[in-house]
Amino acid sequence: MNEEQRKAEVEKFMNYFVYINRPGADKLLEWLEQIGFFTAPASAKYHGAYAGGLVEHSNNVYRRLVKLADEEDKRQGRQFPEYAVDTIAVVALLHDVCKADAYKVEKKNQKQKDGSWQQVDTYGYTNNFPVGHGEKSIIQIMRFMYLTEEEVLAIRWHMGAFDNAVKGGSYDMNYAFAQSRLAAMLHIADMMATHLDERTEANE
Repeated sequence: MNEEQRKAEVEKFMNYFVYINRPGADKLLEWLEQIGFFTAPASAKYHGAYAGGLVEHSNNVYRRLVKLADEEDKRQGRQFPEYAVDTIAVVALLHDVCKADAYKVEKKNQKQKDGSWQQVDTYGYTNNFPVGHGEKSIIQIMRFMYLTEEEVLAIRWHMGAFDNAVKGGSYDMNYAFAQSRLAAMLHIADMMATHLDERTEANE
């Protein structure tokens, strides 16, 4: 991703963020800018492992969730949407704010095709607030604005079966998905964004 593309993703995010209309949202947005959300990668070496990868991923999840929610409303025969656009924007755009300060640029020796070694910039992971992935996002968001209980469930469990609690044998994710279609759909949107929208040629 070049700088022009990154700025375009930031502009899209800002346009989507307008739908979040609740007290404290403006302060949260200021904090996101200060902490480096818009230049952060989405991961250290997998999807979106480049400057701007996190905002690009957040935008992709938002678009996927909008479509999933609309399809579910139609399937259920609803006359009005089950979830307000405000809620869709909150959980999709902010589910990964925990990553904004998690990756730092590091120098690493990397072997080239010709057998030589070259020093390159890579991302290293720093877990400076080890409370859990979704939990960290929730705490950071709620320092600035409130979340509904269902939004908390969705953000908390957006990792699905990749969550460490599930790996440890917890059934809480199943309970959360049973209680909340939003939680289930956010996880699906996250997976679709990661494994479809953000596929690299090496993974095709």
